[in-house]
Amino acid sequence: MLKSVVAWRKEFKIDELLEEEGILEGLEKVVYMHGVDREGHPVCYNSFGEFQNKELYSNTFADAEKRAKFLRWYIQFLEKNIRKLDFSPDGTCTIVQITDLKNSPGLILFKKELRQATNQALQLLQDNYPEFVAKQVFINVPWWYVAYNRMISPFLTQRTKSKFVFAGPTKTAETLFKYIAPEQVPVQYGGLSKEGEQEFTPADPAREEIIKPTCKHTVELPITEAGTLVWEVRVVGWDVSYGAEFVPSDEGGYTWIVQKSRKIGPNDEQVIGCSFKVGETGKIVLTFDNQTSKKKKLLYRSKTKPSE
Repeated sequence: MLKSVVAWRKEFKIDELLEEEGILEGLEKVVYMHGVDREGHPVCYNSFGEFQNKELYSNTFADAEKRAKFLRWYIQFLEKNIRKLDFSPDGTCTIVQITDLKNSPGLILFKKELRQATNQALQLLQDNYPEFVAKQVFINVPWWYVAYNRMISPFLTQRTKSKFVFAGPTKTAETLFKYIAPEQVPVQYGGLSKEGEQEFTPADPAREEIIKPTCKHTVELPITEAGTLVWEVRVVGWDVSYGAEFVPSDEGGYTWIVQKSRKIGPNDEQVIGCSFKVGETGKIVLTFDNQTSKKKKLLYRSKTKPSE
């Protein structure tokens, strides 16, 4: 295997490939690295649903030459990220692959160009990058995909298949959280990680709690000094009423409504942030009212900024 890898790397001109610029444009939302899993492995997301954009699909897969370019782009992406891994004895030298199948059923079943490129990529990875993937998680998996996967599984070794995890659309966030902390998971997949400048970073850990069906659930955020308390909350899939109030430690003090209770639908804002400046001690009480028959996953985090 090692001999054939060395030969393949020469033939593919890997060192030259690393220097190439602008092999393919427009794929930054299709394949990208984002955060780490709970064990510190870098996480690579593959979102094939982006290929619903006909122009992007055509530019990437229209003919054999374009498909070859796509493979070169993909190998270059992989090589650059492999060079960031740590190959010392206790280092993290594998990655986690997340493959999002949302909006891609028709693409995988009926677009033979994508199917050919995917199978080629899988074969290349298995032959030339063995043991680089710690876990391969498929999310937003349609019911028929497991049958389709049986069709391609003869190409894959048992060891490769043992790393596969499949999650349907309703289990996507729950499955990702098993392997990746919510603060590292992108917002579009149920997590708290957003692009750009944010109040919280992936270094600020989130807490996870379960809101039982047809129940009210409260979270208390203590305020022990004057300052500004900042927090953000998310219920995966929402369909829950949410409100916040400040309750002072002084029994004679007044309770303030900070966020008026309102119903938040599944398609409303994903993460709700708030801040409250206060000159006395007390607590912020967050109230979640789940009137559905399903339990819900709650994510929240907070921090206090001292008075300036």
